[in-house]
Amino acid sequence: MTNIEFDVLDELYFLQSYKYLSKTLDFSDEQLKSTLRSLLEKGWLKCYKSPIEEIAFESVDFEKEYWNYYYLASKAGLLAHNSDF
Repeated sequence: MTNIEFDVLDELYFLQSYKYLSKTLDFSDEQLKSTLRSLLEKGWLKCYKSPIEEIAFESVDFEKEYWNYYYLASKAGLLAHNSDF
């Protein structure tokens, strides 16, 4: 796990919007976007269209809509995050 992945997962113990992440984390838009994509591909994140509507990664139009989604660490992501101490 990279330091950036660790920092992003650290913010996602609770559902957060992309807007929140971009304001809270000191990463460029491209860094944050690519990290979220990587975490989704690893199965370490869940993606939500709205605060109550989870969507499958296969259904996500990530390149066009990544900034419009909400994110939450998955169980696997939390385990990976906590085992990196």
